[in-house]
Amino acid sequence: MTSIYDFSAKTIEGEEKPLSDYKGDVLLIVNTASKCGFTPQFNGLQKLYDQYKDQSFEVLGFPCNQFGHQDPGADEEINQFCKQNYGVSFQMFSKVNVKGKNAHPLFAFLTSEQKGILGEQIKWNFTKFLIDKDGQVVKRFGPQKNPDIIEKDVEALLDG
Repeated sequence: MTSIYDFSAKTIEGEEKPLSDYKGDVLLIVNTASKCGFTPQFNGLQKLYDQYKDQSFEVLGFPCNQFGHQDPGADEEINQFCKQNYGVSFQMFSKVNVKGKNAHPLFAFLTSEQKGILGEQIKWNFTKFLIDKDGQVVKRFGPQKNPDIIEKDVEALLDG
């Protein structure tokens, strides 16, 4: 595997989506949770998406229940929660594992490309991966990094 375009994932609506559909876009891929202290970051993610979506920028949210069981609901429930409470209109995907032997292949790739404080392992919900227009993982942000901090990095990739 050489880029994120080699992967596909099931959307929260149940359709298999090849990530090659996002060729040429700058992406922010985030593992999310509905009942986490970082859940209000959905506001910042949506704001970032609204600000740059017309410039080939996408946010891709991947719910995960591996950290403190903070996203126990079914996909439909998670989708409803994100839309009703945070106005999420960016693409959400079906719940996945992001660490361990059953990690979704996309997250195994992301973490091998950009290691964090725990090496290849994801520390917690709302870890963010910034992807350039060529599908390469260029930066990783820990859960405590609010989306507004990422804005300058997004702009640099959109301009580049």
